[in-house]
Amino acid sequence: MNFSWTPHRFAGGALALDVANSVILRFDPARSVDRFAEEKQMDAFAEATSAFSAERALFGQLSPVPPANREPFLTLREAIDRYFRARVQGDDGYGLLADLLEATAAILRRAEKGALEAATAHSALRLLANEEITRLKICGNCGWLFVDRSKNRSRTWCDMTVCGNRAKASRHYRRKKKEAAP
Repeated sequence: MNFSWTPHRFAGGALALDVANSVILRFDPARSVDRFAEEKQMDAFAEATSAFSAERALFGQLSPVPPANREPFLTLREAIDRYFRARVQGDDGYGLLADLLEATAAILRRAEKGALEAATAHSALRLLANEEITRLKICGNCGWLFVDRSKNRSRTWCDMTVCGNRAKASRHYRRKKKEAAP
């Protein structure tokens, strides 16, 4: 599958969340798509982070994940998703925290500074240590994880231009259909 990495794909607000969100429709096996299934897409993601990631100023231009680190990187991605998703859903994620820390340690022991996998591990640790962890949410449309940085914490979609518009259009369609029904 070939596609472009666009700003919408970096709506998580933290590199670690953007990496976790690389699995589209994660909880719908019939429609789920792993955007990192092809190595060239994972490599393109590393390049796109310098243009679109919310943490691009912190990490700068990142190098792609070398083949030897791809499996541990994907393990880290899944640990990030499981832990932060559990936190949003009200679980303290205590057991999942150990998995996340182990996956992070495995990456940091082998990755070079400036590599996507190292930056992702640092991003996850920053999120753990930061008060922004209390602002994590799951998009009501696509299920992605994101940091709600709105002043009143009222954001419900990862990205208003995509998921927000889809939800509003769907609601409008249902309302009009109901009004038109005899």
